[in-house]
Amino acid sequence: MIVREVIVIGDVMLDVTVKPMDRLAPTSDTPSRVRLNRGGAAANVAEALAHAGHRVSFVGACGDDLASQLFEETLQRVGVDAALERTGATTGVVVAVIDSAGQRAMMTDRGANSELGIDHVNRQLQRPFDHLHVSGYTLLDPRTIDVGRSALATARHLGRSASVDVCSVAPLLVTSPARFLDAAQGASTLFANEEEALVLSGCTEVLDAVHRLSRDFEEVVVTRGEHGARARRDDVDFVVASSSTHVVDTTGAGDAATGAYLAVRLADGSIDEALSAAMTAASEVVAGLGSRGQSHI
Repeated sequence: MIVREVIVIGDVMLDVTVKPMDRLAPTSDTPSRVRLNRGGAAANVAEALAHAGHRVSFVGACGDDLASQLFEETLQRVGVDAALERTGATTGVVVAVIDSAGQRAMMTDRGANSELGIDHVNRQLQRPFDHLHVSGYTLLDPRTIDVGRSALATARHLGRSASVDVCSVAPLLVTSPARFLDAAQGASTLFANEEEALVLSGCTEVLDAVHRLSRDFEEVVVTRGEHGARARRDDVDFVVASSSTHVVDTTGAGDAATGAYLAVRLADGSIDEALSAAMTAASEVVAGLGSRGQSHI
């Protein structure tokens, strides 16, 4: 297998996943399944890349607290080098509440992630690397958008490939699709789910969205939940069906798909092979509770 050096820039997050097992009791206790995990969309991508055999460095900002220790230790355990900038803020936390269909609502405290500094990122980009992946959350935060933009520009200047994952619709609407696309222009590959692709492109149909976005990116990958995924490169469309049969929680499925897809493509695998790997990875995650799919219920 071809092994690449990959730098991933994104959020340092602690995930608290809650799945109520009964109707909510507003002034009392509601029986629930609750899981505490290392979170962060980009960290999930980094773990998937490392699992596939690539050498991965994760770059982000955190507090000097228990959450950051848990985050760093879990990444190191799977072979990812964590280059964390410790700040005076608290480490980011997201609470995801899961409904009976496996869909989620997320309450997010970005914490120290908004303090990621350009000097820290530039120091990491001085090391040899083949590919840079930037989380959309970095570009969707007004305090770090220029950090992400600069990192992508550096990768392009050095002749390295780069990718961006949109990550979330609500902050995309606040930032504006036009500003996001401008910041992401250094990337060659774009990852998005269907809703994100429609908002980003201004289209109402996913095929039109993929075609529109392919004007700005060499390769576009759009995940569609139970409908599988689409990709486009060099004016050729690729389609794959979902391989999921049991859905407990969709949290992190897109991250797993992105990581698996990138791992195959960075090893010079075909788009068809990458899409198949992405669907397999996503199906494993949605079968469990939490962004890394460890807890099956």
